[in-house]
Amino acid sequence: MNFGTVLIANRGEIAVRVIRTCKKMGLRSVAVYSDADADARHVAEADVAVRIGPAPARESYLNIAAVVEAAVRTGAQAVHPGYGFLSENADFATALASAGVIFIGPPVAAIRTMGDKITAKATVSAFGVPVVPGIARPGLTDAELAAAADEIGYPVLVKPSAGGGGKGMRLVERPGDLAAALAAARRESAAAFGDDTLFLERFVLRPRHIEVQVLADSYGNVIHLGERECSLQRRHQKVIEEAPSPLLDTGTRARIGAAACDTARSVDYVGAGTVEFIVSADCPDEFFFMEMNTRLQVEHPVTEMVTGWDLVEWQIRIAAGEKLTAADIAHHGHAVEARIYAEDPARGFLPTGGSVLELVEPKGPGVRVDSGLRAGMVIGTEYDPMLAKVIAHGPDRLAALRALDTALADTAVLGVVTNVEFVRFLLADPEVVAGRLDTGLLDRRAGDFAAATPTDEQFIAAAVYRWLRLWPPPGAQLWEIPSGWRLGAPAPVSIRLRAGDRTDHVHITGTPTAAVVRVENGENRSLQAHLDGRQLVLTLDGVRTEYTVAAADDRIWLAGGGAVAVLQEVREAPVRPEDEHRGDAELTSPMPGAVVAVGVEDGAWVRAGTVVVTVEAMKMEHALAAPVDGVVDLAVAVGDQVKVGQLLARITAKTKVAAEDSSS
Repeated sequence: MNFGTVLIANRGEIAVRVIRTCKKMGLRSVAVYSDADADARHVAEADVAVRIGPAPARESYLNIAAVVEAAVRTGAQAVHPGYGFLSENADFATALASAGVIFIGPPVAAIRTMGDKITAKATVSAFGVPVVPGIARPGLTDAELAAAADEIGYPVLVKPSAGGGGKGMRLVERPGDLAAALAAARRESAAAFGDDTLFLERFVLRPRHIEVQVLADSYGNVIHLGERECSLQRRHQKVIEEAPSPLLDTGTRARIGAAACDTARSVDYVGAGTVEFIVSADCPDEFFFMEMNTRLQVEHPVTEMVTGWDLVEWQIRIAAGEKLTAADIAHHGHAVEARIYAEDPARGFLPTGGSVLELVEPKGPGVRVDSGLRAGMVIGTEYDPMLAKVIAHGPDRLAALRALDTALADTAVLGVVTNVEFVRFLLADPEVVAGRLDTGLLDRRAGDFAAATPTDEQFIAAAVYRWLRLWPPPGAQLWEIPSGWRLGAPAPVSIRLRAGDRTDHVHITGTPTAAVVRVENGENRSLQAHLDGRQLVLTLDGVRTEYTVAAADDRIWLAGGGAVAVLQEVREAPVRPEDEHRGDAELTSPMPGAVVAVGVEDGAWVRAGTVVVTVEAMKMEHALAAPVDGVVDLAVAVGDQVKVGQLLARITAKTKVAAEDSSS
């Protein structure tokens, strides 16, 4: 090994993942961080950590000069870019070379070629790799694209030449919709990538997304480590990936692997890369090149679990000048990965966030967790919402699916709403279980998902947690003990909780070792309970359940029994005249983020439907409008950072005449 220190130019779970391999190889690791990540897990686990700028990515993780300077200052002889940020940035690789630092990635020419999808298609096509029928050359006008669409035949897919992640892509099914789609695609592509170049492809019906992992060294050796199926996507963002694909037969698997290796050879590739193909579910023996990602992929763990190869280790070894030594890659069993996102599927997948109060991660044979999380850290809205990945391996596909579902049942990020429940819903879908996948399946199923309403047992567990925390230390006066004891009839402790549309009282009488509990007007149930820090042991009618519990503000988070629940403690409603404030409304933030616009002045009268406040998070804007006519009482200003559920404004229901009379 010709270097001993590696800087990881990334954050979160991928930085932690790379650090793990560096430690295994005896290499010194250097983390970089923005102000938002000062307390992040990757910062704590690296041997050295360097601040590179404020929270915005453009001023920190995308700041080439700052990252290169950090590498030079810490004596790093090599930089691992992870994925995202600067991982496919040719200028970054060039800047490192100029500074005498090794880039753990492919040559600059390969990055540039594959970064332009038009050039990439032409390059691989010359090597005999099949590409989707279409038109792809620089500078195509809207008129040329329209003429080509008629020749290709509808439906067609409009795609930007630069960038990825589905930005700028438009599916067009009728000629009359093409002009608007081209205009929108050019706007979005220009805004996202600074380039509005477009091309067209025939849209493959019932498409499946299958990619092949390749490795190439600097001596001309190229191998592939099999394929991954990544068809379960939401708006072109992958959610569940697996290896191998349940679609391909032995012959097609060999041909698609050979095509991936030819793709790498077409650009004299060196390092780890992923060649992505589109395959029709109706014609599984026919595949077409989509693009090549010149970096490690988020979903690389499923390949590692079925082959036993550490891809990060081989990236480092190849960058250090070593030869690939294995001719045969043995595959064992099946692996499936689920991405854990900070988002709320029950609310249209809005981004979430907050403080990680407690973390519950699965363990056991065949289970792996790649995570950047730790208790106490804050999940903000500055970066991608992916928090972690849970991966499971089994002897066959069904065993791997079951193992992943079991692992997800033991996964919880208390304090942050995640997509774990939705992923388990998806894993149980009959089409998914049968392996009948396509890239539109997830979006078709999303509307059928409904978050589970907390059960009576979860209401009781949350109430018992609050009740146990009321108990004073030994020696307290009898009247201070919340047992419900009174002269005459007992007076139970009543705790009012809300979850979704349900609000109920939980009544508790007795002691932690012998109590009676009931929900609202339900039956009495026997209860024994013990709380040790964040661990609550509840025995209800003789049935024992263990919960991990955490609370912040008025919310109580529970993880146990294979589910996560969030309940809110509600103060008793004040007594007031029945008609007072009837019709008033409150606007609360649907997601954590920043207030980017306030559309009205404080105290102004507004008509229902008027946008009052706009909140932005993770490049998504959400406009909050007044639901009633009335007078606005603003609670925030432009630039304020807000939490989920935070009050933004109150609307006191009034007619315009009444509002003017009260102000005069």
